Amino acid sequence: MVKSQKNSQRNSRAGSPNSSSTPSNQPRKRFKRCCRNFVTFMCTQVGVGALIVFYAICGALSFQYIECQYKDKTAAEMIELRHSCSQELWIITEKFNTFDKPQWVNDTDMVLRQYQLQLVALIKRGYGGRTPQQIWSFPAALMFCLSVITMIGYGNMVPRTPWGKGFTVIYATFGIPLYILYFLNMGKVLARSFKFLYRSLHECTQDRSIDNRLDALESGMQRKKIIVPSTACLWVIIFYILTGTIMFANWEKWSFLNSFYFCMTSLCKIGFGDFVPGASLVTPSDINAATQKMKEDSTADLNEVSELQLITDQNSKLAINFIYMLIGMGLVAMCYNLMREEVRVKLKEMKEDTKLCLEDTRTRFVGCCGQRNSREDDYY
Repeated sequence: MVKSQKNSQRNSRAGSPNSSSTPSNQPRKRFKRCCRNFVTFMCTQVGVGALIVFYAICGALSFQYIECQYKDKTAAEMIELRHSCSQELWIITEKFNTFDKPQWVNDTDMVLRQYQLQLVALIKRGYGGRTPQQIWSFPAALMFCLSVITMIGYGNMVPRTPWGKGFTVIYATFGIPLYILYFLNMGKVLARSFKFLYRSLHECTQDRSIDNRLDALESGMQRKKIIVPSTACLWVIIFYILTGTIMFANWEKWSFLNSFYFCMTSLCKIGFGDFVPGASLVTPSDINAATQKMKEDSTADLNEVSELQLITDQNSKLAINFIYMLIGMGLVAMCYNLMREEVRVKLKEMKEDTKLCLEDTRTRFVGCCGQRNSREDDYY
């Protein structure tokens, strides 16, 4: 009895650490389970889409904060250059006036030529006529992030600070794989959805009665595989590009040719950078000032109020532009998947036709040789 009691006490002591460690491990297990569920959700189509939007917004805010701290020395040099040029022209005008017009023309021409050369040198050094706050507005920064992760690279704006350049490298390192994951997932989802829609429309257009359909289902007839033709994919892309053409022509005040040119080059990932949406959008400070003016001025003109309302609607237009580009990339991936499937089916059919043709040729050749041998045997 004493030994059994001692053994039970030892077992209880040995088991007490396990029992006490179990409650302490429960929060850790819950945290691991939550992390696992979060990672699983982020790998889905909805999660990847939300993640890439969040990644682009965070990148835009980061670039805006970093690059707005850049002090552009060329702007101050440009102001000084204009001031010195105007002073020299005024001195020449006071000296010669209209009494010696040829000398006045020669001297002013020399000053203006020197001003032109110095202006070209400043432009080569990066002077663009705008401050960093005007260049790196939130719409422009968002489109810059989109061009980085999608590998379009418009090139209309680049980081100037060392921190901005380093952050661009890190941002592209993690953003490009994320975009590729979005590209693949969204392409599969859209291809599956479009194939289902095309199959449904194809079955509805078939001249089959309800009785025939029920008989086919009861007999267990195998459903014929329907392949989406490449022409349907091309029509979808053309319709989407035309929609973007009308949208950008209306919002960005571009011509229809320039809008179509931008949509085509962007979806093909060419990205020349001569046309970029977001450059005509106002900054958040302008939107806040316009909103404050609308609140304070109750007797404002209706036309002015409508113009200010258009300014405040730029954020919604920006969101639609951003979503348009992302969905367009997904449609390109969808067309790629559908066309690849069609090419595979065509190659398989071509392989089977070639095999049947060779088999038929071999059979005919063997038959001709057999008939010839039988005739020779009959002759002898």
